[in-house]
Amino acid sequence: MPEPDWSVPGILALSSERQGGRSAAPWDTFNLGDHVGDDPAAVAANRSRLQAMLPGGTSIQWLQQVHGADVVRAAGRGCPQADACWTDTPGIACAVLTADCLPVLFASADGAVVAAAHAGWRGLLAGVLEATVAAMGVDPGRLQAWMGPAIGPRAFEVGPEVREAFLDAGDSRACFTTSPNPGRYLADIYALARARLAAAGVSAVSGGGECTFRAPRRYFSYRRDGETGRMASLICIKPQ
Repeated sequence: MPEPDWSVPGILALSSERQGGRSAAPWDTFNLGDHVGDDPAAVAANRSRLQAMLPGGTSIQWLQQVHGADVVRAAGRGCPQADACWTDTPGIACAVLTADCLPVLFASADGAVVAAAHAGWRGLLAGVLEATVAAMGVDPGRLQAWMGPAIGPRAFEVGPEVREAFLDAGDSRACFTTSPNPGRYLADIYALARARLAAAGVSAVSGGGECTFRAPRRYFSYRRDGETGRMASLICIKPQ
């Protein structure tokens, strides 16, 4: 499973892949989303398998994601409506679900505060990454961010209205190239996220080399398949 290549003490962080679970097609097999039409028993079994990968006693904070910029403090229970969560409590895993949108995991350099954000283009435009950095209450220069698997720049086609919305918000034209399809553009969600993180003061950014759309054996992709499962990206401070 993909995981950050950073050196932060006392942290566990990873992104799941689509293999090794109980779900039948089209959610096959390690679907962790409980909102996509999959058999609830299969999702529960898959979430139990994910739980077993974490340190004993760790609880997972799931979110009802709405492509916005709300950030909550993770409590390890319930399912609040938000697109990012953070914690400074050991044994609570911050988690986000994706199937093309960009998951971003954050940790302070000393491992005292962690966060997870769900950043599709709407969330990026709304400022979910900047809101997450602010909510963590740490000097941004002491944060590390890792970008998990998302739709890559050769596959993420958008209309002119999406490009114009980002340009109006001050994002760079370099994050968009012309698509082979007339009147359309290819967006680099990784470059957009890097630039926004840099503007927020976060310079230690890694990841961003995976494309969910072009790796059907490893990753779910909503843009590719429509009805499909969800991967989880999560991070926690290991219990003492």
